[in-house]
Amino acid sequence: MNDELSLPAPPRRIGRILLLSLVVLGAGGAAFVLRRPLMMSAPRCTAGRWHGCLDTFNGVVFVGLATVPPALLVAAALAHRRRAAGVAGAWRRSLAEVGMVHGTVPLVWLTMMPGGGAGTVPERVSLVPFRDLETMGALGIAGNLVIFAAPAFFAPIRFAALATVPRVLALGAGCSVLVETAQYVLRLDRVSSVDDVLVNATGALLAGLASRRWWRSG
Repeated sequence: MNDELSLPAPPRRIGRILLLSLVVLGAGGAAFVLRRPLMMSAPRCTAGRWHGCLDTFNGVVFVGLATVPPALLVAAALAHRRRAAGVAGAWRRSLAEVGMVHGTVPLVWLTMMPGGGAGTVPERVSLVPFRDLETMGALGIAGNLVIFAAPAFFAPIRFAALATVPRVLALGAGCSVLVETAQYVLRLDRVSSVDDVLVNATGALLAGLASRRWWRSG
């Protein structure tokens, strides 16, 4: 038997399949773990009610997961249009663009939700590193790690100019500083903490390294 007849699948195709599989598995796993609280918000969200849907953690997560299939359809439509126009890397570009947006907007929305004293309590700033880590708890740290994971994962795939470790780290830190500043300026009854920036940037760096094999070069 000629070994040349058994050629491996193209690396780019394997990468696309693996990326899609990770997205689907991640969304499915999150839905399974959070299925009970999500179902509590489902009736309000499907009825188009703001209160109880987009102003709650469960509601925003439900909307984020429910919009995964439409987001994939948008990516497919963009890829089809680009392939028809002869654009190289159509699928990679399209998945990266949709992934950046869909993976970031719900998490930033959660971060920008006002607290009970929004607009009335004074602005709070914490500039001492590592002082707030204990009060975050495991869930808070996990949330801060993933909030900018999507742009850090997909941006170097889409934009060659961002395909370096320092720039991915700077991207995560910069996005975090913008959010913390907005929380302060808008008086959302949240603490603008340097620890949030540190953990956000760390999560972005880890996400960027996870996608390094697909980064664009040049």
